Amino acid sequence: MLLRLPYLMLTSVFTFIRLLPMSDIDKNIEILTLRHQLAILQRQIDKPRLTRSDRAFLAALLHRLPKPQLRQLHLIVSPDTVLRWHRDLLRRRHAKVSRPKRPGRPPTIRSIQALILRLARENPNWGYRRIHGELAALEIKVAPSTVWEILQAHGIEPAPQRDHQTRAGFLRSQAHAILAADFFETRTLTGARLYVFAIIERATRRIHIMGTTAHPTAAWTTQLARNLVMDLQDAGVTMKYLIRDRDSRYTRAFDNVFEDEGIAIVKTGIRVPRMNAIMERWVRSCRAELLDRTLILNQAHLLHALREYETFYNEHRPHRALHAAAPLRSLPEPITEPDRLNHLDIRRRDRLGGILHEYQHAA
Repeated sequence: MLLRLPYLMLTSVFTFIRLLPMSDIDKNIEILTLRHQLAILQRQIDKPRLTRSDRAFLAALLHRLPKPQLRQLHLIVSPDTVLRWHRDLLRRRHAKVSRPKRPGRPPTIRSIQALILRLARENPNWGYRRIHGELAALEIKVAPSTVWEILQAHGIEPAPQRDHQTRAGFLRSQAHAILAADFFETRTLTGARLYVFAIIERATRRIHIMGTTAHPTAAWTTQLARNLVMDLQDAGVTMKYLIRDRDSRYTRAFDNVFEDEGIAIVKTGIRVPRMNAIMERWVRSCRAELLDRTLILNQAHLLHALREYETFYNEHRPHRALHAAAPLRSLPEPITEPDRLNHLDIRRRDRLGGILHEYQHAA
C-alpha cells in the first residue's frame, strides 16, 4: 500500500498536466465518455473491490467536496462511503499518534522498587501481600501483582515462606556434620544370608564398612556404634546428625551411643528411601560393582572383599559430586590391612569391652 498510493498520486498529476492544453469542449467530451464507460462497468460488475490505497486516494481527493456535489458525480461507491473512508483515515492517524511508544503499564518508580526490595530483605517472613499492605499504609499505590513481579525479577521468593529452610537446603548446609547409616544383605555361594552395616559421611562421601554378620543382634549393633565413635574421635571429626531408617536393628542402646557424643538421630520416613539417598546410592554402587560380580564364600571372604572395596572407594574411585576427587588420598606409607585391623580391634576390645567373637583373628 505504501508504494501504490504514491503511484496513484503521480499518475493523477501527469493526467492533470495532460488536461492543461485541452479545451473545455474536449474535456467535456472526455468526461461524458468516461461517465458512459463507468455506467457500462457498473451494469456488469455487482460490487467493485477496492484496495486500501484506492480508498485512501479517493478519500483524500473527494473529502473536500460537499455532499450535494458528490451525489451528482458518477462514482462506483456512494458519497457516504467516501466520507466514512476519510473518517477512518483520520481515526487511524490519531490512534497511531496517541499510541505510547512502550506498550503496557509504565514501569514502577525506582524508589518504590528499592523500598519493596528493602522491606523483603529486612523482613524475610513477609510475603508480597504483606509488603503491599505496608506500602498502602504509606499511601503508595501499587498493585499486589506489581510487588510480585518486582520480587520475582530480583530472585526473591514472593511467598511468605522465604525464611523456612527446606530439607534439601538443610542437608546441603549441614552436609559436613551428617552421617548416614544403613543395613543391606547379600547371599553367599551356599545361600546363607549375611548382613552388612555401613556408614557414609555426606560431605566427603567417605564410606565406613563397620562389619558383617549373619545375626545382627542389639549388642553387635551397639558395639559397631562405639567403634564408629572411636574412629571419629581419632580422626578429629565432629558430627551432629546421623540419618537412619526405622529398622528394628537400631535399638535404643545404639542411639544412646551417638546421643552421648552430641550426635542427634534423624529418622527417615516410612518407606521413603529418598530421605537417605546418598547411602542408598552407595549400596547400589556396592552391589553393581562388587557383590553382583563376586561369588562370596563365607563371612570372612565377604568382609575381606568389602574392605578392599572400601579402600578403592575412599582412595581411588572418583566422585562426580566432589569435583571428581576421591574422599581420601593414599598415604605415602600405607598401613597394611591386617595390621590396621589388629591394632584397632585390640584397642577397642581393651577400652570398650567389645564382642569377643569379632576379634578372634587378633588373639
